[in-house]
Amino acid sequence: MDIPMDLNLEQKFNLKVYEEQIKNLNQEESQKLLLEVMRQLMVKDNMIKHLLKQA
Repeated sequence: MDIPMDLNLEQKFNLKVYEEQIKNLNQEESQKLLLEVMRQLMVKDNMIKHLLKQA
């Protein structure tokens, strides 16, 4: 099974928007944001694992 690893056009646009939004964050703000992103990715992983168990 081929899993697409590239971003689509909408995702690329959103990434650029995020890049502009975080450009002026200081180190403390950046660290807090990174931790929140990592937390959300872990929650996403847990949700995917849960859904796969249900299938």
